[in-house]
Amino acid sequence: MAASTALTIFYLAMPMLILHGCYKLAWLRRIGPVALAYLVGFLVGNSGILSFASSYRQVQEVVSTLSILLAIPLMLFSMDLRRWMHMAKPTLLSMVWALAAATFTVVSGFFLLRGQSVAEWQHIAGMMMGLYTGGTPNLVSIKMALGANETHFLIIATYDLIVGAVHLLFMVSIAQRVFLKILKPHPIVRQQVGTNEPAASEDAPYWGLLQRQAWPSLGKASVLAMLISMGSGLVSRILPGISPMVLIILLVTTLGIAVSFVPAVRHMQRTYELGMYLIMVFCVVVASMADLQQVDLRSVAIGIYVVWVVAGSMLVHALLCRISGIDVDTFLVTSTAFICSPAIVPIVVSALRNREVLFSGLSVGIMGYAMGNYLGLLVAWGLGR
Repeated sequence: MAASTALTIFYLAMPMLILHGCYKLAWLRRIGPVALAYLVGFLVGNSGILSFASSYRQVQEVVSTLSILLAIPLMLFSMDLRRWMHMAKPTLLSMVWALAAATFTVVSGFFLLRGQSVAEWQHIAGMMMGLYTGGTPNLVSIKMALGANETHFLIIATYDLIVGAVHLLFMVSIAQRVFLKILKPHPIVRQQVGTNEPAASEDAPYWGLLQRQAWPSLGKASVLAMLISMGSGLVSRILPGISPMVLIILLVTTLGIAVSFVPAVRHMQRTYELGMYLIMVFCVVVASMADLQQVDLRSVAIGIYVVWVVAGSMLVHALLCRISGIDVDTFLVTSTAFICSPAIVPIVVSALRNREVLFSGLSVGIMGYAMGNYLGLLVAWGLGR
């Protein structure tokens, strides 16, 4: 019990230490607090330190789940949906291109690698399609629907964690600068660059959480976020036949958006910053789950398949966005929503410093969850014929 409590405190305190370091040291700010949180978690997870807590897996599951379910509504409370409506068309088009890119890389990877010494490649392709249009819940659902090999499922999940860690570090560090070479900048970002807002507010926005005048507002917002998450969890238990996590994320997103229309909620202080702090907690926890020792080198072909889909779908998606004139931030959040999940979108949004695209990424991620099972099964059945 004491070890689990100590581990929980570590997960909650580490983001604040990282933020303090970024506030004090310019070179850490250049790396970025989100990238540092993910890097620290990955190093801790592969150091063997976590074994001091026998129930560390349960702690990781509880802390990661609670942090993301509270973070999403908190970040959405301050959202102005009317402004997002002006960006709906490019977001929808970017989602279509992301779907086309994922389909191309999954199918082409199947034909390139199916001759390797791994059986049931059509099942692997179906699980990959579900994973990289939806997320882990789709991977699990398709595995169960197809009766796919348990070992293949575990290998895909392990490689996805490792490749996903590298992918996320890229997304929160240099991805925007890299893709700005071929994609246009986001129009709202261009407007913000010309303002006279002090840089310090961007370098250390989280310190406002420690100001007493913000505490009453944050307390009310936290209670509201808890009620939304608890209510969503209860509804997910009542409705059968739907993946609980898919339904919960859909509900907390929908309810977070709904209450943002209430002026008193939308004007609560520092709710976005509190949500981002919880996202950093999520980063540390999830990164610490990636274990390099679990990689089965005998199944390296599946690892190559994962790299092919993740890297290839990003490149194809970027080229399609270049042709259709979609901006870099919209591309990055829709790509993240498909390759990762809606839960990861706020992390990338924070690195982009453009909260205007948050809802775009979350909405695309939710639609990916909804489509993932259908697409994965269609690909598996189609390639297995």
